[in-house]
Parts: sequence; C-alpha cells; structure tokens
Amino acid sequence: QVQLEDSGGGLVQAGGSLRLSCAASLRTFGSYFMGWFRQAPGKEREFVAGISRNGGSTYYPSSVKGRFTISRDNAKNTVHLQMNSLKLEDTAVYYCAASRRGGVPVGEPSYDYWGQGTQVTVSS
Repeated sequence: QVQLEDSGGGLVQAGGSLRLSCAASLRTFGSYFMGWFRQAPGKEREFVAGISRNGGSTYYPSSVKGRFTISRDNAKNTVHLQMNSLKLEDTAVYYCAASRRGGVPVGEPSYDYWGQGTQVTVSS
C-alpha cells in the first residue's frame, strides 16, 4: 500500500523557518515527480514546489520563490521543503504528492498519491 507521510509542521513566528519532510513508501520513488501543495482555510489547494525525478530541476510559483527550497533523497525515499522568511499568508495545511505524469505537473489532478497533510501556522 502506497503511503506518503508528511511531518514537520508547527507554529512559527513570521520571519522564521520550518522544514517539512515527506517519507514515501513508493517502490520506485525515483520515477515520480514530487510536489508540495498547500491549502489555506477557504481557499483552493495550490502548488508551492516541485522537483524532478533526479532532483536536478526545481519549480516554484512566484509567491514562494527565493524563500522555499524543495529537495529529495532517492536513496531514502524522502522529499523535504525548507521554508524560510515565513509570512502570515503561508499559514496552511501542507501536502506532499507524487506524480507519474511527464513534464512539470502543477495541478492536483496530475498527482497520483498524497500525504495526509501537516499544519503550518505563522504568527505575528
């Protein structure tokens, strides 16, 4: 049974940092494009970071570029999201996800497996 387990969320002051982790039970982890999404209350889930299968390319929307860094370790079946200079508007539940699609999948329907989510709350 495929599982993605998100962890690392918590409460942090604005300007602070958090590092999220995702452990995947995927047998061929290295064949999946990995992404992080977030969903704030009353808002749609949005793409915040993606990383190619070999980790050589990363993708971010303008809202987090320069502050968030995604990385992966294919030997350990893990993906991380380092979040720096956190803002109040970064408050959301964060989900990691795995996609078998080609290209750069940024939409929810492109992803095959999802973590359960981890809450990130940024306070003033």
